[in-house]
This record gives sequence, structure tokens and C-alpha cells, in this order.
Amino acid sequence: MKVMAGIAMTALWLAVAGVTAQAADPIRIGFSMALTGGLAGNGKQVLAGFEIWREDINAQGGLLGRAVEFVYYDDQSNPANVPAIYAKLIDVDKVDLVIGPYATNMVAPALTVIMQHNMVDVSVTALAVNSSFHYPRYFSMISAGPTPKIAYSRGFFALAAAQSPRPASVAIAAADAEFAKNAADGARENAKANGFSIVYDRTYPPSTVDFAPIVRAIQAAGPDVVYVAAYPPDTVGMIRAANEIGLAPKMFGGPMVGLASATIKMQLGPLLNGIVTNEIWLPSPKLDFPGVEALLQRYQARAPGLATDPLGYTFPVFSYAAAQVLGDAVAGSGSLDPDKIADYMHSHSFTTVAGTFKFGPDGEWDTERVLWTQFQGLTDNSVDQFRGGNREVVLWPPEYEVGTLVYPFAAARK
Repeated sequence: MKVMAGIAMTALWLAVAGVTAQAADPIRIGFSMALTGGLAGNGKQVLAGFEIWREDINAQGGLLGRAVEFVYYDDQSNPANVPAIYAKLIDVDKVDLVIGPYATNMVAPALTVIMQHNMVDVSVTALAVNSSFHYPRYFSMISAGPTPKIAYSRGFFALAAAQSPRPASVAIAAADAEFAKNAADGARENAKANGFSIVYDRTYPPSTVDFAPIVRAIQAAGPDVVYVAAYPPDTVGMIRAANEIGLAPKMFGGPMVGLASATIKMQLGPLLNGIVTNEIWLPSPKLDFPGVEALLQRYQARAPGLATDPLGYTFPVFSYAAAQVLGDAVAGSGSLDPDKIADYMHSHSFTTVAGTFKFGPDGEWDTERVLWTQFQGLTDNSVDQFRGGNREVVLWPPEYEVGTLVYPFAAARK
């Protein structure tokens, strides 16, 4: 009898020890990240935001009483690498949660794998990826609201339509890739809604390195307004080619992602004068959300060692916020079950370093906040010109406006 009791006690002790050990196991969050290739400058900022959040959440005791660990791989800025990475994370590494990746072109292929495994995903600055899937466990960290394709260029065409003399025609140039095509789709709708005729509308391969023929073709079409949707490498190529050829429409700009990077802004310097671009966060009293200043101070302190953007005005903010959202949903639902996490995310609002918002049915923000800015008065290539937003003036929407558009484009180039 005593032997049996001893066996029972031993079994109970082993069971308790096993539960304790299991409870102490870290929660593992997996993702791919652009750490090399054309998007690495932004990808390194996204990773830094994730890492700062992980440090913070672990200092607070972790999630569900467990430390948080990351498992991640370099996707080399190549969408073709992403599905295999997420399959490995889920099937081989057995991560508990996934997040990201960064950028529309990578999120779209990742989501196909995530959907097959019925997991929750919070992407980082991806445009309208779920507009065709309508996957209920997908959530997007970009402040483009419930109609992201249209929202992403709404302000650009609103500004153009408000000018006098009013421009009449527009050229649309976009990379043949997910983000740029989505941004161009919305631009066509906004151009037509504002009565502009589209005189040039073409895509170019993402591998393009010589943009002079594209700029000459745009120039030959004679548009009043030029709208370009581009990732970082083609942002630089397009702006340099436009400057060399002397492209001078009445208004020039668009969602050129590279211009969210201080590194690229410094590289181009005065060549940016007059260009109208969009941002989703800049230093402003109206965007000074709780914790964002402290986050940027910590990011900027480690930026030199990362060999990337010295300011971090967009990507660390939204990646930290993405991790905040996922962490709050896990804590709030008290679970790692994807259905419980998704239900919590659809039914609660979130307060983050990027602002307070709720998610709509497709996982987009319920509130639209896309800033349109113009570079004005740049004289050199120093980083100090871009601190505080004094040389990148917010023009739209009206509730965030701090200056006026210098029009036409040639006037801002003087």
C-alpha cells in the first residue's frame, strides 16, 4: 500500500514538475525579415522595434507568465523566400505565434501559408493585402483605414485638385509588385473621382535599374501631375532620373516608400525639394502618442550599431505597435488559441505608440491617417534637416496640416 502511495506521489510530482516546466517554456514568436536586399534598411528598423518591445514585455514578466523569444530568418527582401520560411517556422520550429513580415510584397506570400495553418498574423506596414482573402485572423499595422487602396492616395489627389490653376492630367508609374500595384489601383480611382485624365499608366519590373526611359516616356505624355508608387531602390532611381532629365510637371510625388527612410532622404538631399510624398508618422504634437518619444530615444541610441536609419520615424514605431497589439491580445484573451486571440482583436480597441484604434472586418484600422508632405528648403544632405519635420511639411489631412503646398513643382525647386 505504501509502495503504491509512493508511486502515486512520484507520478503526481512528475506531473506537477512537467506542468511547471511547460509553463516556464518561452512563448516563441516567428517571422521573416528583410535584413539584406533592397528593403534591408527598413527591415532592420522593423526588427529593432520588435526587439525593444521584447525587452519591455520580458521586463514586465513576459506573456501569460512566460518569457518571449523570437525565431526569425532573413527573407533577403525576396517574396519567393517567404512561404518556405513561414512553413518552417510553423511546421519545424513549432513557434507559438507569428508576426509580420515587413512590407506588402512579403506579407502577401506569407499570408497564404499562415491561412493554411489557421494562425493569427499582425503584419507591418502592408497595403490592402487582405482585400482579396478576407481572412478573419489577419490584422494590419498601417494607418490607411478600412479602404486602404483608396486612402493611400486620397490626399495626393485632394491636394492636386485644390491648386490654381487646376491641373488636368496625371501620369501613374508603379513597380510591377504587390504594394505598388495596390497603390496604383487606388490612384486610378482617386484620379477619376477628381476629374483628372490619365495620360500615362504603366508598370515597370521591380528589377529595373535604369529609369531614364520611363521618365522620358512620362515627359513625352505631358502630364500636369506625376504619381509614382515605388519601393526604396526604385524611389532613388526614379528621383535621380527625373532630376537628370529635367522632369517638371506641376506636381510630382506619390507613395515612394524609400522617402520614409532618413538614410535615403540624406542621400538625395536637395533633389527632394518639391516632391510630395506620404508618411504614416512624423514628429508632431498631434502624433505624440504615449511612449513613442521614449521608444525613438532608445531606437536612435542603438541605430549606429545597426547601420541603418538614424531617426526611425516610421518603421520602429509601427513594428513596436504591432508587437504591442499581439501581446495585448494574448494577455487580454488569456490564451495562445488563434480563435480567441482573433476574437479579442476584433472586439477591442488598442492603445499603442502609433495611436489608438480598432480593427475593422478585414483587419484594417477603423481610422484613416495617411499624411501627405512636401520637402521644402533642403540645402544639403545632413540628417539634422529631417529632424522635427521642419523641412518635410505636413500638408494633408487638414487636422495635421502645418504648412502649404509650394505649387507648381518648379517653384519649390528654386
